[in-house]
Amino acid sequence: MVTEEQVRERLDEVLVPGVKRSLVMLNLVRQVAVSNEEVTITLASSALSEGVQDWIRGKTKEAIERLSGVDDAQVDFVDVKPIELNEIHSVIAVMSGKGGVGKSLVASLTAVALKRQGSEVGILDADITGPSIPKMFGLSERPGGSSTGILPVLSRSGISVMSFNLLLPQEEEAVIWRGPLISKAITQFWEEVVWGKLDYLVVDLPPGTADAPLTVMQTIPISGVIIVFTPQNLTTMIVKKAVNMAQKMDKSILGVIENMGYLYVPEIDKRIELFGNSKGEEMARAAKAPLLGRLPIDPELAKLCDEGNIERYSSDAFTAMAQSLTRTLSQFMSVKKN
Repeated sequence: MVTEEQVRERLDEVLVPGVKRSLVMLNLVRQVAVSNEEVTITLASSALSEGVQDWIRGKTKEAIERLSGVDDAQVDFVDVKPIELNEIHSVIAVMSGKGGVGKSLVASLTAVALKRQGSEVGILDADITGPSIPKMFGLSERPGGSSTGILPVLSRSGISVMSFNLLLPQEEEAVIWRGPLISKAITQFWEEVVWGKLDYLVVDLPPGTADAPLTVMQTIPISGVIIVFTPQNLTTMIVKKAVNMAQKMDKSILGVIENMGYLYVPEIDKRIELFGNSKGEEMARAAKAPLLGRLPIDPELAKLCDEGNIERYSSDAFTAMAQSLTRTLSQFMSVKKN
């Protein structure tokens, strides 16, 4: 007789249209019952239109009935709130306290680094009025879904992305909203998007310490925070406010990342610190967290971001940052378990 494990393995091969993740990875499989040669499968209908449900029902029956020992497969749908489906192991917030320091860039590179090590990763773009994540990943298609939920858009490497820019008629359209509406949108991205099973959800916070970052800190179960800054004295002073906010909200700071720390000129094999000496160690002490890396001003990275190809980026500085991040997360999770 066929086993439940065999059925679930086959269900992992059925991809949801549009998002291109399986029924299992989106955590839509609610129940599997095996009785003699009959299999009954209960799926969540969250974010699935009636047409998509019919398509999934047909593909699921076809996949299960190909199993040896299965004579008939029944597929039913039940209503489930998206937030009840989401199983996210760790939520990492990337914040700065000040705009223009490359926070969204670091959030994107963090997601890319985690994906390359084999993790299931998503990005929640909480910077509602200044979203840049879709542009860097070359995404323009609208998220799928229905009145019961939203399906994130999948990047080329398989990172789930949800950004308000993907919902706008045109990407250049301005979002002229007051704080409460912005906070509501961020909450909806957490509660009404079907993220499914993720190892990491990276949240790109808007700059500052006002309504939007506060909403994220209070609404979303943040596992840890990464602080982004640049070497200027003015910037580090303002970013320290974000450090203080995270500490006062009792959120663990995983580490700090210095962006635009230098410009490397290969012709003369020299690093030029355009914005002054590194403030990495100073910020690490202020945050009581490790310096995860120093990212340079890299024309190649800028070019890839403009082209929507950030997932293709590679450099020694990025590799070093990724390795530091992996070590820090491993240590953090180990301490958290104990």
